[in-house]
Amino acid sequence: MTVVAVVLALVCTACWGGGSDDSGDSGGSGGSRDSGSKGRPNVVFVLTDDLSEDLVRYMPQVRKMRDQGMSFANYTVTDSLCCPSRSSIFTGKYPHNTGVFTNEPPDGGFDVFHRRKNEERTFATALKERGYRTAMMGKYLNGYQPGMTVGGEKDYVPPGWDDWRVAGNGYPEYHYTLNENGKKVRYGKKPEDYLTDVVSGKGQDFISDAAGDGKPFVLDISTFTPHGPATPAPEDRGKFRDVPLPRPPSFDRLPEDAPDWLKGEKPLAEREKQRITRLHRKRIRSVQSVDRMVGDLRERLEKEGVLDETVFVFGSDNGFHMGQYRLTPGKQTAFDSDVNVPLVVTGPGVPEGRTSDAVVSNIDLAPTFTELGGGRPAADVDGRSLVPLLKGETPDDWPRAALVEHHGPNTSARDPDRPARGSGNPPTYEAVRTARSTYVEYADGAREFYDRTKDPHQLRNVYDELSADTRRKLAARAKALSECRGAKECTAAAR
Repeated sequence: MTVVAVVLALVCTACWGGGSDDSGDSGGSGGSRDSGSKGRPNVVFVLTDDLSEDLVRYMPQVRKMRDQGMSFANYTVTDSLCCPSRSSIFTGKYPHNTGVFTNEPPDGGFDVFHRRKNEERTFATALKERGYRTAMMGKYLNGYQPGMTVGGEKDYVPPGWDDWRVAGNGYPEYHYTLNENGKKVRYGKKPEDYLTDVVSGKGQDFISDAAGDGKPFVLDISTFTPHGPATPAPEDRGKFRDVPLPRPPSFDRLPEDAPDWLKGEKPLAEREKQRITRLHRKRIRSVQSVDRMVGDLRERLEKEGVLDETVFVFGSDNGFHMGQYRLTPGKQTAFDSDVNVPLVVTGPGVPEGRTSDAVVSNIDLAPTFTELGGGRPAADVDGRSLVPLLKGETPDDWPRAALVEHHGPNTSARDPDRPARGSGNPPTYEAVRTARSTYVEYADGAREFYDRTKDPHQLRNVYDELSADTRRKLAARAKALSECRGAKECTAAAR
């Protein structure tokens, strides 16, 4: 270990209480009950919806976070779809262990997440057991609605959350209802009703209240932006009128030997390119309010004297393609545009301005938050805590691959993420993404393999060029990952 790494490890041990003092597992992601707060950081987690890497350049507060903290270049989501990805974030488990593969029953949505008792074992329940104050604001899971009765409980609030301010259909940013701690509150069309600004204000109030009572706290503040219709805040309307659409080498091009669901796509018409450009500008406008929220939350932390005691995390539930591979705007594919998304962390002891190339996944967030709180992730949690990486270290046994699981095609008219015609609607697949390659195994028998060291834009499917032995090894790894349970098994499968 280098001298710098030793210093970082010592600093973080002092900041984060030196790790768990548990004698055994308890709760979903957590450890034994402990109301003490000494040495345990607060956690603020800003989760966006459909935010892709190409928007970060327009977010100065997030770029400031990158300068002051650590970014993860190989952060992969378990599915490029809202509900399965968020289910993995809350639990630290792959979709095959949460049971949530889509946004709706019978294999997804809030109903499945609840019926399978996932809510009883989340990072919120783990941290609450450790004496943390917990708050959830903004978007929860597809299918959850304020005022719904669940298990006989009216205006249902899931376990683990002390402060609950959650919307159902908040995509338009106006005319929505929040469940505010068991009470329905309706918001209208006034400028001050803009949802991202509302939850930002409530999040800042929570920080002030929590900082005053001496307990550590966790705030999960999840926006609906930049998900369509990508409504901007009033002060951002009309901005970025002339921003050009990014056109990477994959724009309006098919990969060589594309799978059947993709190979029939025709070149984008000029009107489609113009429509994509307009949406890109709307998405940029919509994330301005998110970026201000990041700055305002950090400013409030500083005002309350707890910024240096807070781990601040910014990320997205999935990416979004905008013309790549001849696809109109959408997600749900295994291409990096959809599954490789931003993750940025700042906090005490976190190296400044560093980018980690380690393969990490959204299943790693719940065990990270649990360990930061002094707990020990339960044995059935699939992910690994990022705390060693945040100290500047990469364990020798760190996973080398991440699993993506998708059920498709998506044809539900009720799903806000149902792909539009031409936006890509792949069949069921498992994908294995490493720092160097992407392997995709479709239920219809199709296969893809992209060597991203030579082909970073995934334009040449070379699966047919692989040896029979390599194909067997890829299939075996995908099978092991898609069946693994718990960090021990999943780490072994990922190595």
